[in-house]
Amino acid sequence: MSGSFSDTTQAANEKIIDRDTDRDDDDDLHTMADRNKEDQDAIPLRGSSFDEEEGDSLVGRADAHAKPKRASLLPPFSLATIDSNAPASVLAYCMASISMTVVNKYVVSGDEWNLTFFYLACQSIICTVTITTCKRAGLIKTLAPVTLDKCKKWFPISFLLVGMIYTSTKALQFLSVPVYTIFKNLTIIAIAYGEVFLWGGSVTRMAMGSFSLMVLSSIVAAWADIRSALTGEMGDDSKNAIATLNAGYMWMALNVMCTATFTLSLRKVIKKMDFKDWDTMYYNNLLTIPILIIASFLAEDWSSENLAKNFPENQRNSILMGIVYSGLAAIFISYCSAWCIRVTSSTTYSMVGALNKLPIAISGLIFFSAPVTFGSVSAIVLGFISGIIYAVAKKRESEAKKESLPVKEDGETDKQPR
Repeated sequence: MSGSFSDTTQAANEKIIDRDTDRDDDDDLHTMADRNKEDQDAIPLRGSSFDEEEGDSLVGRADAHAKPKRASLLPPFSLATIDSNAPASVLAYCMASISMTVVNKYVVSGDEWNLTFFYLACQSIICTVTITTCKRAGLIKTLAPVTLDKCKKWFPISFLLVGMIYTSTKALQFLSVPVYTIFKNLTIIAIAYGEVFLWGGSVTRMAMGSFSLMVLSSIVAAWADIRSALTGEMGDDSKNAIATLNAGYMWMALNVMCTATFTLSLRKVIKKMDFKDWDTMYYNNLLTIPILIIASFLAEDWSSENLAKNFPENQRNSILMGIVYSGLAAIFISYCSAWCIRVTSSTTYSMVGALNKLPIAISGLIFFSAPVTFGSVSAIVLGFISGIIYAVAKKRESEAKKESLPVKEDGETDKQPR
């Protein structure tokens, strides 16, 4: 789902807890990577006889009368080589998140688009069906069974998720991709201070400095947008352009609150439920389906005339393909996130997430002809720098926590119970 794993991916995508704001992000991320690795071990192409044969040949156990090894016939760059390649994992994660944002913007950017609940329901259905299929095919080893008790406990989280992904999609509909990307940084601030209020966390001076830059970049972005609207650079008359921006800012403010509430609530509930990553993703998508379908039938126009407006004949196939891709991309982002962490580190992943904001913002300038002005470019640069500073601040905070932990005589770190 787009919202779930973008933030946390996405939010949704975005696991979907925001990895940069988790107080124990290093441990949680490595745990996710380990579980994801177990899931990948079920894939026939990995952990096959090729690895065993190669190991035998390295220790000189090859029988003189044995048949030639198949491993010698494989090219140097096999699937196993790619799977352990750090640059490939980083590139895959960046491409997945960029394409997800671009496709979402394309689907909802139509002048007559008003079927957001339907769009999100399709994403949830596609994700649920795909996860179920992967489980039956053996690609996913374990998946929490659907029980009434678990559904009751998880339903409030799914309800909050609907609020998060709906407001996120509406904000993306009315705002340009660069402005949307910049304003999403404000969610980090809301979550950080939410942790301080709820669990007595702390905010370092460097983190506060990055927050100041995030706020400044948002102000500069809003100023650049309003100026472009007043000068007619957005293509519409000034009155309509300003109204569109105001709607986007309203939805963005709601999204910041919804995302922070969802992320903080998810962190608390997920520990009680003892869910793994696939379990979280499966329940999130499964339980949001009835909510989104009911909301779509109650709040959206299903007349043939309105359907024709939302799916014009000359764009119908591309929009439908975009809907299908967005559902699959949520799973792809989740996989790439775990892959990146597994072959690099959680710190590298956090830094990649910060650096990735720049190409996402640039993609909006390229694909959707967002106004390129001094203000918009300055806002993108400020947002980019603030993300890097925040990632460095989290890295230092994590290192400080490790140094403060007691150490056993055998050299193993002994963590205090949470």
